[in-house]
Amino acid sequence: MSSLANTKAIVTGAAGGIGAALATELIVRGATVVLADLSATVTDTAAGLHSGAHAWVGDVSSVDGIDDLIAFADDRLGGVDMYFANAGIIGPAGLGDSDGDWDAIIDVNLRAHIRAAQALIPRWQEAGSGYFVATASAAGLLTQIGSAAYSVTKHASVGFAEWLSLTYRDDGIRASVIAPMGVDTNLLRDSGADGPAQSAVTEAGEVHTPAAVANVALDAVEAEQFLILPHPEVLDMYRMKGSDYDRWLKGMSRYQHRLNEANRLNEETTHAGNK
Repeated sequence: MSSLANTKAIVTGAAGGIGAALATELIVRGATVVLADLSATVTDTAAGLHSGAHAWVGDVSSVDGIDDLIAFADDRLGGVDMYFANAGIIGPAGLGDSDGDWDAIIDVNLRAHIRAAQALIPRWQEAGSGYFVATASAAGLLTQIGSAAYSVTKHASVGFAEWLSLTYRDDGIRASVIAPMGVDTNLLRDSGADGPAQSAVTEAGEVHTPAAVANVALDAVEAEQFLILPHPEVLDMYRMKGSDYDRWLKGMSRYQHRLNEANRLNEETTHAGNK
């Protein structure tokens, strides 16, 4: 068990949602934090916290953005002990319509993690310590009905964090991955662009608050636990998937069909009501 007191952390996607909640709870536990986001509203989020919070506005999916963010943290915090790769987007429905759709979500949900690790791992190896925490999703262990890109990138973020954990453990570097189901954030509400995708999340289990997820996550980080499941039932689902993959796929296909039918009927009812 390790305390987060006096830790110097970066949290991306921190203007709201899970990122803002992680930053808030890190400060409560004695850390100093750079809150990073593409949205300038992150400055308001940071201003609502005490002097241990600093806001950075920029693109964490680019190499230049990562370099600038880390330099900013070095200047304001005096270093980076922990990096929370939390920024994420829902991406296109279905298979997407273009390479651009896929490029955008791969850059944000995966390459941003890779680029941050490439910048931070060498310095952490030299220091003999460091901690990388990726916010993935239960979709990275199971799947995301309605969105290939979201499912694929979240699987990849789990796999990347796993590789970091086993590869650099002897260097004193730790990695964890947060894999929640429904969380009451804009990301969940944005998935309403594809009805079945949102229904698949909200029907699967309780929708947690970002603060609840942050508390569970940071307790697990202090315990250096790799797989962090704010919804414990995900573990049962994951075990079921692994025990009989074909049965699981058939069951998910039936579930998707039911969600599609329910969404179609809802759209028909709405359309009829608007006549």
